[in-house]
Amino acid sequence: MCAAFGARGSEPELIDGGPVWRCADTAIRPVAHPAEAAWVARTLDTLQVENIRLGHPLRSTDGRWVVGGWAATRYLPGRAEPRHDEVVAVSVRLHEATKGLLRPRFLDTRKGVFAVADRCAWGEDTVELPAAKGGRLFDVVAGLCRPVSLTRQVVHGDLFGNVLFEAGAPPALIDFVPYWRPAEWAAAVVVVDALAWGGADPGIIKRWEHLSEWPQVLVRALLFRLAAHALHPNSTARSLLGLERVTHQIIELV
Repeated sequence: MCAAFGARGSEPELIDGGPVWRCADTAIRPVAHPAEAAWVARTLDTLQVENIRLGHPLRSTDGRWVVGGWAATRYLPGRAEPRHDEVVAVSVRLHEATKGLLRPRFLDTRKGVFAVADRCAWGEDTVELPAAKGGRLFDVVAGLCRPVSLTRQVVHGDLFGNVLFEAGAPPALIDFVPYWRPAEWAAAVVVVDALAWGGADPGIIKRWEHLSEWPQVLVRALLFRLAAHALHPNSTARSLLGLERVTHQIIELV
């Protein structure tokens, strides 16, 4: 597969346990949905974001973005670090650059765990959520929902863990998971993730409260993660503990 993206002769190296492989200056990853992967590649090919390194996509030797279920980008050095406020700042800058993008058509047919959880969080779908895996908390938090008037746009809905830091260089974005939601919601997802699983201090909630309709986008972000946890086959009681802690913090805010 390295040869298909112009890295013939290089020895593949699994990065941080996968699923991404490095072949010289090329990073190759498996993709489950070719149409989405092609859209991401076309989008990142021309996107420019101030003070962010983007893993710009690479075409195959015959001009394709996706070959046999694999896509490639330029390899970006760096490591994920618990610099949570900086990741939120990346979210704000990134979504200033993406606000003019058109809504991708494939969002209408996406059916995975996270797509269903996203729709449940915004009241667009209803599914049975196992109570012990997050469904009970979901019902409690759903009662906090109020109307949100923010503009929807293309956002990255999974920035936590996908921003890399390298000394002397801007933060690097290594993928793009598109959703059609307010930019403030994407920042709130980072905060929920950082509090639940990243060891962030509770003050991060207050530090970003200047973002529009902040309490309500935090509620939607928490509902998204609770629904995903309840639906995901690999979720555990241990991984739910962080979300339980965040739930108490957000209830106090709202």
